Amino acid sequence: MYYKFSGFTQKLTGSVPTAALGPQGLKQGLPAESPTMIFATPTKVVSEAGSTVEYMGANRVPDLQRLFQTSDGIPIHLKRGVPDRLLYRTTMALTVGGVAYCLVALYIAAQPNKK
Repeated sequence: MYYKFSGFTQKLTGSVPTAALGPQGLKQGLPAESPTMIFATPTKVVSEAGSTVEYMGANRVPDLQRLFQTSDGIPIHLKRGVPDRLLYRTTMALTVGGVAYCLVALYIAAQPNKK
């Protein structure tokens, strides 16, 4: 006997073989289309480029791996220099400012109402 999941009763129910073996959300007989590329969009369409695809940028992964894997005593979040230090210090300043603002708001909220 074949079973399929019933969306109405939320239970397994008896079924014919063709309905049980086919997924519920897919329609049979429609051709499958390849999805569009989201990441690393090539400069040429794959069908036009043949077997090779040219990408818009160079592969920087090996250079970044070499940079981040060196043991020079610098934390990983500061390895890229001035931009990383600027982002780190800005984040820390906003965090300290946010904590101070919360403490001031709690202090004001704890005061009795003046009539």
